[in-house]
Amino acid sequence: MTGLTGAYVPGTSPLHRLPAGAKLGGLAAACTVLVLLGSPAALAGAAAAVAGLYALARVGVAAAWAQVRPVRWFAVALFALQWFTVGVEGAAVTTLRVVLAVALAGLVTITTRTSDMLATLERCLAPARFVGLDPFRVSLLLSLTIRSVPVLTGLAARVREAQRARGVERSLRAFAVPLVVGALRHADALGEALSARGLDD
Repeated sequence: MTGLTGAYVPGTSPLHRLPAGAKLGGLAAACTVLVLLGSPAALAGAAAAVAGLYALARVGVAAAWAQVRPVRWFAVALFALQWFTVGVEGAAVTTLRVVLAVALAGLVTITTRTSDMLATLERCLAPARFVGLDPFRVSLLLSLTIRSVPVLTGLAARVREAQRARGVERSLRAFAVPLVVGALRHADALGEALSARGLDD
């Protein structure tokens, strides 16, 4: 793992060698296409394409599954809710869109070094200097936000598993307290890492 909070998986695949800017642009374009796809069959084809990209990246099944595993229960709940309101086909379309978007974002994360992503975002945000913003700090904030999402969802999944092991899966307090404590510990560790890099202000 490299960077401050990233889940980068080292490799030499074509996706690893692709510039970070191209991957971020491709992610935006792919998510736009997912929104435009309106049938389960079309999204099933998109899922096959995403699986092909993971195979091309050669990151392994475990790393691939880790990108979508934290949202599996959310996907189930979303499907159930959508099924109740718009029917099974609409539920499948909405759920597939969300899961595939998460999978694509995860693919960018595990094939892109934090430093490369920061540099790309900083270049894109260069015009922000004209309104008094520091492009580096803004890009750092965006990058850390993106990479904190899988960290927190993974933490939530571990807390939920611990709940089930203790037989208190229905207790909101037993879920919320460890989650908040874990999130605060992660924030403290991240703050120390930033301070060590001279970004403590």
